Amino acid sequence: MSSDPRNPFAAHDPYAQAGGGLAPAFGAPLAGAAPAPVPAAAQAAELVIDVTEADFEIRVLERSLEVPVLLDCWAPWCGPCRALGPLLEKLAQAYGGRFVLAKINTDEAPNLSAALRIRSIPLVVLFAGGRPVDQFVGALPEGQIRQFLDKHLASFRPPADPVEELLAAAAQARSEGRPEEADALLHEALGIDPAHPEVLQDLADSALGAGAHEEAEALLGRVPATARGERHAALSKRIEMARNRPGGDPRALLERIAVDPRDFEARFELAALLMHDGDYHAAFDQLLEVVLRDKGSAEDSWRQRARRQLVEWFALCPDAEAVSRGRRYLGMYLN
Repeated sequence: MSSDPRNPFAAHDPYAQAGGGLAPAFGAPLAGAAPAPVPAAAQAAELVIDVTEADFEIRVLERSLEVPVLLDCWAPWCGPCRALGPLLEKLAQAYGGRFVLAKINTDEAPNLSAALRIRSIPLVVLFAGGRPVDQFVGALPEGQIRQFLDKHLASFRPPADPVEELLAAAAQARSEGRPEEADALLHEALGIDPAHPEVLQDLADSALGAGAHEEAEALLGRVPATARGERHAALSKRIEMARNRPGGDPRALLERIAVDPRDFEARFELAALLMHDGDYHAAFDQLLEVVLRDKGSAEDSWRQRARRQLVEWFALCPDAEAVSRGRRYLGMYLN
């Protein structure tokens, strides 16, 4: 092969000219291919692969629809190739899956070499979205190769996940006071992935807020066991609390507190009723008053009991603003 460093891709169909029948023309994406979105990481076991003409379309062109593929065109007799290969493999590992390195022996791929119009090796071509986007010739130093990669990889983004898009749209709808639209979007997402933990838990949260305890419990039961974490436990606890309303008369409790602001037992009972009814700010305020007014340091003191109850309720409360305010005041009163 000549030493001509130029290696332009043909504007026409090089595969048809080469007679290899390997894939659609370079310079044009595969049918139905998106321009370039890619995921942030590839499978670690496939960061460096050897390809042939037979599997080039699947392992390079089609794979580049998911993650950028850097094609190293080399030959056993090429000294610069032997120097460049290990460096590219090192970078493939260093970039942690942001691209896949594919290596092809040009001596064993004459049709592909003709299609690529290779005149000098090593030739390195970056593929994304089913097409080549850039290339360089020769054994460049590591710094220049990193610049080459960074220039292109920075613009690549993961392909859109329809479930994640629906989750985001549902969250926005709910924040804008459109709960019915939010639930409809979540049910649409559930149709795509019936076992998606976040979708199921969002719907359970919504059902719980509407007083549909049975529905909320059924939705939580569908969350895979391996995906059940703190949120699942918190929702389960809220369902239990919602089903078991504490005893006591709020008016009578308020009258007791008005007579004696240090009636901590009344404040605890009132806080439990308010928490059950979803008045989180008021529930937290009752226990914060206990923390403020009682200076006991023993574990069984009213102050420490109120602190522990608040921490437990913070984990259960779906109102982020109420939790943030409660935590802030608890920190102030304890210091």
